Parts: sequence; structure tokens; C-alpha cells
Amino acid sequence: MPKPSPRRDGREAALQFLFGHEMNRDEEADPADLDAEMAAFWEIRNVGSDLAREFAGELASGTVANLESIDEHLVDALENYKLERLTVVDRNLLRLAIFEIAFSDHIPPRAAINEAIEIAKRFGTEKSPKFVNGVLDRIRKSLKPDA
Repeated sequence: MPKPSPRRDGREAALQFLFGHEMNRDEEADPADLDAEMAAFWEIRNVGSDLAREFAGELASGTVANLESIDEHLVDALENYKLERLTVVDRNLLRLAIFEIAFSDHIPPRAAINEAIEIAKRFGTEKSPKFVNGVLDRIRKSLKPDA
């Protein structure tokens, strides 16, 4: 398997962090603990470059910081699904891509969607890529119709 690009590696690391963050989340945890949680994550997760690590940190911290707004967009775009019904991987992959589409000016929305689809093929179920594409396309059209 070819080595992933630094951005793909960063996205995959961010997804893995978000997965662990959700599974171990303490509702009363201090948001400042995110730095400590990220540091612990980097002790067990290796990335191919400093660029990948920096990008993963930007994506993960941005997603966590904007989670309430991201989940509102996600719930609005889900058809016949509840947020809680999504697999943890799909939910966090969608959150990550929504952060890129809605809050990141340097990432084209279609690139964020394409990357999410590719990552869904690797980490999700057989149905994940098509599902992720449909949800993210609805979100892209509602947030950035000209993109």
C-alpha cells in the first residue's frame, strides 16, 4: 500500500483521535484537557511527518471546539437517521469533514468530501463511502452552494 500524503495521514490521525475522544469523553472534563489528551494520543500514534501531525491537531482541535455547530449541521443533513444511530467512525468522519467544509477556508469543500469518502473506504463499513458522500454533499450545498 502506498504511503499516504501528509494531509491524508493527518486526516486519518484526526479521525482516530476523535474516535477515542468520543469513546472516552467525560462530559465534565475541562476543555483545556484536550491538549493533554492530544499529547497522550501522540504517544501511541505515529504520523509520517510534522506536517501531518500539525494538520491532524488543527482538524481535531477545530472539530472538538466547534462540535455543537457541526452536530447541528449534521443533524439537519441526516435523512431518516439520528446522530446516535451512526457508527462512531462515520459520525466522527462526518464531523471532521464538516469542520473542513464549514470552518476551514484553505480546504476546498469537494476535496474535503473526496478525502472523507476515501477514508470511509478504509475505516468504515461497506456502505460508509456512499453514505458519507450523500450527507456531505447535502451539507456542502447548504453551506457553500457555489463551491
